[in-house]
Amino acid sequence: MKISFHMLNTDFPSERFDICVVGAGLSGAVIAERYASTTNKTIAMLEKRNHIGGNCYDYTDIETGIRVSKYGAHLFHTKYDRVWSYIQQFGKWVPYELKVQALIQGKHVPVPVNIDTVNTLFNIRISNADEMKDWLQNVQIHYNRSPINFEEVILSRVGKVLHEYIFKPYTFKKWNKTPAELDPSMLGWIPVRTNWDNRYFTDPYQAVPKEGYTKMIENMLHSTLITLKLNTDYFKVSERMECGKTFFTGPIDRYHAKFGLDALEYRSLLFERKVIKNIKHFQPTLIVTHPSLAENFTRIVEYKWLDHEKYNSNDTVIFIERSTDIGETYYPVPNKKNEDLYKKYQAYTQLESNIHFLGRSAKYEYFDMDEAIKNALDTFYSVS
Repeated sequence: MKISFHMLNTDFPSERFDICVVGAGLSGAVIAERYASTTNKTIAMLEKRNHIGGNCYDYTDIETGIRVSKYGAHLFHTKYDRVWSYIQQFGKWVPYELKVQALIQGKHVPVPVNIDTVNTLFNIRISNADEMKDWLQNVQIHYNRSPINFEEVILSRVGKVLHEYIFKPYTFKKWNKTPAELDPSMLGWIPVRTNWDNRYFTDPYQAVPKEGYTKMIENMLHSTLITLKLNTDYFKVSERMECGKTFFTGPIDRYHAKFGLDALEYRSLLFERKVIKNIKHFQPTLIVTHPSLAENFTRIVEYKWLDHEKYNSNDTVIFIERSTDIGETYYPVPNKKNEDLYKKYQAYTQLESNIHFLGRSAKYEYFDMDEAIKNALDTFYSVS
């Protein structure tokens, strides 16, 4: 049984659906799947892009045969048993623990900061967790109040030198703002380890879908109750559709644009693809970040390290990432201005009873994949 794909055209008819889902990314797919699996309701899924999967969309690079992600690397991890149980329905998963490195002063070091990071950068010999805690205690900036911005969070955790080496330049390249201009709620962006654990995440469940995220989401939408319309801008067809309930996963400020408020700030990404011939690997791990301001990019991703497909290519392909203000909405910018503006947009949602907002752009909150799934499941069970 195949998903029903429809393209928008000039004679697009008026239609009625019990459920309309705007966006065929992870959040929207969960909502559509839940209604299709537990009810007899008809579901329309409207997607402005030419593919399903949202920012999780992946595909096989024709030149190398390596599966890559169009919008940046996605590594699934979760502490939620019910989220892990839920996604098992839609394909096999291969265990994979992400290990990120940063290239600093010509040295590859683990991120998050751990004992090896400090020993390598400072040429010292910390040998246990107690020594690492003492070292951190000596370099940290101690405030007699809670940090008032992200810079103070960083300084209170790793001190001035690591701030200058890693966090200050990388933050500026990623957000086009200094750490002092960002909210202290970004604490989660700088985990620090007092041992040798070089895993980026420590959640009990860490894996990647064996057949990729696109195939996983296709399996989620495998129902005759779901009508999927690609290349379809919701705002151009909404007046010709009748929806019992609508679930909107796009930018909340676009949905409420008619009220004339300022746009919320988002950061996006640009990707430069390069194939490197006759080499097994270009870099020592899947993701290497480049904090230095001497380089105009933030990180390089080499998907060949995701070896669940046992890639036999003699070549490799890398994607160089640069942050930008223009393009798809990847990262909400966490500061007081945007927080206050989002609250105004959020107030407008109370004016409509049959629309529900979910996902990173609609909630204006950074969600990992598991949080997006959990948010969508919670939303479904609270309103269905």
